[in-house]
Parts: sequence; structure tokens; C-alpha cells
Amino acid sequence: MFDHVSIGVRDTETSKRFYDQALKPLGYTCLSQSPGSLGYGAKTVALWVNEAASPVPADERSGLHFCFTAPTRGSVDAFHAGALRAGGSDNGAPGRRADYGENYYAAFVVDPDGYRLEAYCGANS
Repeated sequence: MFDHVSIGVRDTETSKRFYDQALKPLGYTCLSQSPGSLGYGAKTVALWVNEAASPVPADERSGLHFCFTAPTRGSVDAFHAGALRAGGSDNGAPGRRADYGENYYAAFVVDPDGYRLEAYCGANS
């Protein structure tokens, strides 16, 4: 449905450190970089991270979050650990979420600007 998503952040240098570490285990890298703009994806850019004068304020009650596909459960674990090392905060440790589905394995973090992120793997192991 979506070609890409763009988010506004206060500082792309801080965001680059965070997203490089959080997304690498999932197979996503920074494919495009220019002053104030970063583009992440596997083969093409699917997530744009841009400096913005007025980023959307973080609101945990908004329901907004972004979920990234993870190839393995181990990559979900690595996403969570990398995000925390890079300045993110925990919003749900890696693990099975049986109430979401039989093989739903996910981890949840909050990035330095307050965006809520999830990595999800539906594989059995």
C-alpha cells in the first residue's frame, strides 16, 4: 500500500546513530543521505528521516507506531538491543505475543524523538 513513510526529527545525526544500529539487524541500511535527510530501506528507500522545524510531538496515546519486518527472531532481539545502545528506550522486551498471534514475536522501542517502533517476526523460530 505505501511506497514510503517520512518522519520529522530534531537532529538527523542523532537519528542516524539510532536508526543505523536499530535497523541493521533487520537488513535495512541508510541508502540515501544528504544534509538534513536520511533514507532507509533494503533495496529502495521506504523510510525517510528528515530534520523538521516542528516534528510531530510524541504522544504515546496517539496509537501511532511503525512496525518493521524482521527476518528472524534473533534479528528482533538485535533490533531491540541496538536501539537501546543507540539512545532509544524500551517499550516492550523481545518475546512472543501470543495474544497477537501464535507465532507473533516482537520487540518495541521508542526512538530519541519519541516515535514508537516495533520489529516483528512471524517465523516459528
